Amino acid sequence: MNQKKVIVLVGASRGIGKATVEKFASNPDHTILALSRNTKGMEQFSHLSNVKCFGFDLEVSNVREQAEKIFADFDSIDILINNAGKLVNKSFTDLTPQDLTSSYQANVIGVMQTVQAALPKMLEKGGHIVNISSMGGFQGTVKFAGLTAYSTSKAAVCSFTELFYEEHKDTKVKMNCLCLGAVQTEMLEEVFPGYLAPVSAEKMGEFITDFALNSHQWINGKIIPVSLSTP
Repeated sequence: MNQKKVIVLVGASRGIGKATVEKFASNPDHTILALSRNTKGMEQFSHLSNVKCFGFDLEVSNVREQAEKIFADFDSIDILINNAGKLVNKSFTDLTPQDLTSSYQANVIGVMQTVQAALPKMLEKGGHIVNISSMGGFQGTVKFAGLTAYSTSKAAVCSFTELFYEEHKDTKVKMNCLCLGAVQTEMLEEVFPGYLAPVSAEKMGEFITDFALNSHQWINGKIIPVSLSTP
């Protein structure tokens, strides 16, 4: 199996994204494209010679064009991880149109547009797209007040995964969706101050790395809960 992979990770500057970039980068044969709106935050990767950092904003209308420009210098993409997410913590009655629009643009529409840009680079050789959702977007799980915009948009990512599979099941491109439970990150602290998650960002980064590299050999179009706790 060819160990040289071109890996795109959106939402790379902190938390799970940061940990996953670092895990992939431990293999010098991989080339990692780290994408984030927080370009200053990605300066932490400057010592990693196989990580290339790009500014990337999911909350604007030209996401596909941004991605196509970044991907243009690469013949193929092996793995795309859509990890970025926007979290609005506000009661349902107080949600503004901007809250809803920005949440869905960053968490759903931007994901779809990024995939549209990457797909032509994956069709010939094949590849694995991993969407990072949340247990809050997984049907039948405990839900939390204040997370309407976030959790419903993450549920839409699950639906998108199944629809993408239906349209592309006869190609070499696989897509799966991980619904993550509590992981000790800055985002978790924002929503549940003081809560100690049973899983570190580093451990989840290890899991996602292995999943992205290997699991598409056995599963495709699946929504997979990954959680030890509630939340």
